Amino acid sequence: MNSIGNIRKLSLGEYPALIRELHKPPEDLYIVGELPPANYIYLTVVGARRYSDYGKQVCEKLIEGLRGLPVVIVSGLAFGIDIIAHRAAIKNNIKTIAIPGSGLREDVITPSAHLDVAKRILSADGALLSPFPPETPGANWTFPVRNEIMAGISHATLVIEAVRKSGTLITAKHATDFNRNVLTVPGSIFSKLSEGPHMLIRLGATPITNSGELIEALGFKTNVKREEINYSDLSEDEIKIMEILASPLPRDLLLEKLGMETGRVNALVSLLEIKGLIEETMGELRRV
Repeated sequence: MNSIGNIRKLSLGEYPALIRELHKPPEDLYIVGELPPANYIYLTVVGARRYSDYGKQVCEKLIEGLRGLPVVIVSGLAFGIDIIAHRAAIKNNIKTIAIPGSGLREDVITPSAHLDVAKRILSADGALLSPFPPETPGANWTFPVRNEIMAGISHATLVIEAVRKSGTLITAKHATDFNRNVLTVPGSIFSKLSEGPHMLIRLGATPITNSGELIEALGFKTNVKREEINYSDLSEDEIKIMEILASPLPRDLLLEKLGMETGRVNALVSLLEIKGLIEETMGELRRV
């Protein structure tokens, strides 16, 4: 019995639009939950199973920067960057779709350790998708098929840390083959986890170093209207800072946009930090 929800088989007409455009769409596609509205932009996020603290922080920060936008985060429910991406999406009220390397029946969903996250995805109005019959366990042959689906369903694929030979890079190759955008995060030249991203950049992938760049790469304007946030008891200057920080910015760029004296801006930033409305991480100011 499948307690995560009703598994149903999609008709070809119900497939996400980009999957239908593939030369060879999957013969079958099963779902639990509901797909997002047609206007949503799909972003596949993949990366290292054995990630660094840097990779985790980058993944969480970039996804947080998409909060309030019509974006759905796609990943594979796997250990590493995959599961970090799903959790970050849920935390920031961003829809997310998991495509595990297995069927969707509760007793076979892979990895079983992430069944709780799968349930949270469904509770957050996301979905689970699989090209395999519900009873199919994860196996060596299922994961490459899953990777191809993840690349095919999305407008862009974002790679966060990867060694030179990895399934992550296979997903990126599929995205290139499907004429989709490949995005990646640069890393330390001393880390093996940077070998994959740096190779992708040499091959033409778009480097992403902050949320604003990611937003633009997905086709949005950085000043796109987001969900309204009401803040009470703020001065006009504090509200202006909150509006500018709809996308995270380094402090020097905030100073430039405000056109105020440095001391005044620093004082306002400190007040907003004390009020718990903004914070500074990895060199950028962002709304909490």
